[in-house]
This record gives sequence, C-alpha cells and structure tokens, in this order.
Amino acid sequence: MTSLDQGRAAAASPTVFNPAHLHDPTPYGYSTAVITPGNGRLAFVSGQGAQDAAGALSPAFAAQVAQAYANLGTVLEALGASANQVVKLTVFVVDHDMSKLGVLTEQVTRMFGGSLPAQTLVPVPKLAVDGMLFEVEAVVALT
Repeated sequence: MTSLDQGRAAAASPTVFNPAHLHDPTPYGYSTAVITPGNGRLAFVSGQGAQDAAGALSPAFAAQVAQAYANLGTVLEALGASANQVVKLTVFVVDHDMSKLGVLTEQVTRMFGGSLPAQTLVPVPKLAVDGMLFEVEAVVALT
C-alpha cells in the first residue's frame, strides 16, 4: 500500500466520539458515538451466535461470548474489513446481570482495543436457538 493509499484509508476510517461532558463509557467496552466516513458503504451483519463450525454450542456464557466474537471476526474477514471498521454493535444477552458485564467488556476490549464501537446491550429472556445465551450484530463502515 502506498503512503497515498494509507492516507486515504486513514481518512476513510470511522472516528470514535466521546463527549467530555458525559461519563467515560470506555471502561464498559463501548463508545458514545462513531462517525462514519462520508463516502463509505455500510454492511449490516446479522446476529452472530456462539455456534462453532460444527454447529456445537457451549453451555458456558464466557465461551459463547468468545465464540460469537470469533464468528464476527470471520464475517469481517470475509467482508475484507477489520475490527476498527465496526461502528455499532447490538448485543443480546439472555438473563443479563452485572456478573456478565465483565465478561462482555473483556471480550469487546480484546477484539476492538481502543477503537470501541458504539454499543447497545439488550437483555432478553431467550434467543433463537435453545441454549443460546449471547448474540452480537454489527454495522461495519466499508471503505
């Protein structure tokens, strides 16, 4: 990639926005807002559950979260995108409680580092597949 191409890629990257007069959301694994490039395309990624390639589903919440984010990583790779292009996540958690928040924050921070996307957590009583405890959907700014 030439320096001109790198400059274009940097200019086309989403920008994280956390207003100073609001609480800092980064310890909880998200950003207040993310601004997409003006000329980019968006990809809307359907909810990724925790099934592995063979369709198996772990009964452990932490294992499901890790697998769902691995599945999201696979989708990003197939799109030719990277984690820093994810601008919005919506996560669905069965029977959410504060003990699960630490697992979620750790995993999202591991995947996104300092480029935390905007994120919404939706507690739900049940997901599409029996035994499924977590699902993540994403909006990705493609360049």
